[in-house]
Amino acid sequence: MNEKEQWRGSALLGPVPPVLVSCGEGENANLITVAWAGTICTQPPKVSISIRPSRHSYGLIRESGEFVLNLPTESLARAVDWCGVKSGRDVNKFEAMHLTAAPASRVSCPIVAESPVNLECRVFDVIPLGSHDLFLADVVAVNASKELLDEAGKLHLERAGLLAYAHGSYYGLGRQLGTFGWTVRKKPAPRKGRPQKPSGPRRQKR
Repeated sequence: MNEKEQWRGSALLGPVPPVLVSCGEGENANLITVAWAGTICTQPPKVSISIRPSRHSYGLIRESGEFVLNLPTESLARAVDWCGVKSGRDVNKFEAMHLTAAPASRVSCPIVAESPVNLECRVFDVIPLGSHDLFLADVVAVNASKELLDEAGKLHLERAGLLAYAHGSYYGLGRQLGTFGWTVRKKPAPRKGRPQKPSGPRRQKR
């Protein structure tokens, strides 16, 4: 068994999904990188983000009650990091990172067109927790790139090349180990009347 050290409590959870959060509108539109984002309910769909009250985007979201979660890909890694350390008070992040602020369908703030999936959100509660305030929001619309859809319209998010964040570092998603429920899924029984494949070793041709 691995020997471990005991530390005081810490928010050491990883990996987590870093997201580009767009907020504000018009000339006041801004981007903030948030690593503390998550799903809190599926029906109806609800998400959460945690932001320090000192951040420029905090006031924009508090005032409008709206934001968009833009899922970033590996090609957006530089923008994700840059938008997390620069302040919208000093620079237009969309222009600086050459990102396109496209109109959303249900909220006033823009979406990031370069992101393959955008979740449009409306805040329904804000909970002060300490260093961060927790924004709870309803997902009112989703925009998904057609490039990630198959012929039946099913979304294949694994094709997007999304980012992960763990302990101060960004990572691309690794190889697939399984799918939800694969450990208990029963293998389909062979159809009757069909010959079974031989289980023994094949004979070599001479």
